[in-house]
Amino acid sequence: MHSSKPALIQDAATAHVRPPVSMAQPARRITSEALLQQGREVEIEHSGKIYRLRVTQLNKLILTA
Repeated sequence: MHSSKPALIQDAATAHVRPPVSMAQPARRITSEALLQQGREVEIEHSGKIYRLRVTQLNKLILTA
């Protein structure tokens, strides 16, 4: 019995795939202290929308729109 692998079809939806992990740039790391600058809340503007990053009472981070 002969098994064959399905042919790979590439179109516009699959043409932009991420490079292998070994080639990807590492994510930039920023401490929460650097973002919050001694505060407990900061507003972040992204694509014209305002998001709020805040520290909860349990010292967790929450991001809301």
